[in-house]
Amino acid sequence: MSEKSSEQGGYNIHWRRNLAVCFAGSFSTLIAMTLLLPFLPLYVEQLGAEGHAAIVQWSGIAYGATFFAAALVAPLWGRLGDRYGRKVMLVRASFGMAICMSLTGMVQSVWQLVLLRLLIGFAGGYSSGSTILVAMQTPKERSGWALGVLAAGITAGSLVGPLLGGLLPPLIGIRTTFLLSGGVIFLAFLATTFLIKENPPAPQPAVSMAKPKSGWAQIPDKRPIVAMLATGMLLAFANMSIEPIITVYVQQLVEDQSKVTMVAGVVMSAAALGTILSSSWLGKLADRVGHWNVVVGALAVSALLLIPQAFVTNGWQLIGLRFLMGLALGGLLPCITSVIRHNIPDGIGGNVLGLAISAQYVGQVAGPLSGGFVGGHFGMRSVFLGTSLLMALGAVYNWIVQARRARHMLIEAGES
Repeated sequence: MSEKSSEQGGYNIHWRRNLAVCFAGSFSTLIAMTLLLPFLPLYVEQLGAEGHAAIVQWSGIAYGATFFAAALVAPLWGRLGDRYGRKVMLVRASFGMAICMSLTGMVQSVWQLVLLRLLIGFAGGYSSGSTILVAMQTPKERSGWALGVLAAGITAGSLVGPLLGGLLPPLIGIRTTFLLSGGVIFLAFLATTFLIKENPPAPQPAVSMAKPKSGWAQIPDKRPIVAMLATGMLLAFANMSIEPIITVYVQQLVEDQSKVTMVAGVVMSAAALGTILSSSWLGKLADRVGHWNVVVGALAVSALLLIPQAFVTNGWQLIGLRFLMGLALGGLLPCITSVIRHNIPDGIGGNVLGLAISAQYVGQVAGPLSGGFVGGHFGMRSVFLGTSLLMALGAVYNWIVQARRARHMLIEAGES
């Protein structure tokens, strides 16, 4: 197929190579972004924070600043990507992240650290930008598989990053670790600049002097988009609501208290490992049986798996259940993105997918806050059971929206 015909078909003939570069770039940038987790409190203490409460508070502020900033600007970068090209957004993100991450290794105070973490959030978004590029320039019938592969790379980076963060500082020092991570992101910048080939942005249609429609107003049927925005927020919320209580929960399950941190780390990694293994397979399955069917099924299975997690009696049972939950949830993000991609015009894809990414960031912020509050006031079992109820309601909601939309399409087909 010629390049011109592929552009008219809505995809890029270089989509496989672009997917490979986005996979490698997202994997490496997520490693660089998450390797600070094990030593962030130590770095905050080195920068002058005194006392346990101050160290914990500033560590939380510094870590959350990036997500807060990224949630604010994700729709903006998506909209600019629609206008000027998605590759430009990836080049901007990787270069800005490389500079900010390197400078993080040179800060002299806690407020400088927080400021740079904010700047990383404002400038970054490589993995989210990759998701938009892959979604918009991959053949629609292969989008589930491609997005599943990309999601596996993103999750793998988030899994490997903290492991390296625990190994590198004792060997090369905290500041050198930040400089090294900046160098890794710079390599992603070079690969993105020279290897990704993008179709030029579609020309903006001529409009009258009247005010042009916003991206949201151009969506013919908003119900699928609203459902996927809510589902993305719910997924992030469900994943993160458990994080604040896992270590304390494991402490109640493990007799040898010297193994608590090790078992907690394995519990946290088990769900990510399951997601890595299942995301591309579930994405491929969704291309065949329907993305929305996989969304409903994944939410329902995860709701069921959360119930026994509230009643486990040892750490290995929790590890197994978290792994199974990761397997179930692996296809959710690719399918959410694919449903959005199939229900919006090409010219506003980045704008709407940017909103979806912001919704997920909201879930990432709200999840730990809610999980910590519920766990502290109502007990840790309540977190698992409450999250299970939310996932079940999400499955029912998506099933209702899907059924109503299918019925409406049948009525329209009968009238035509």
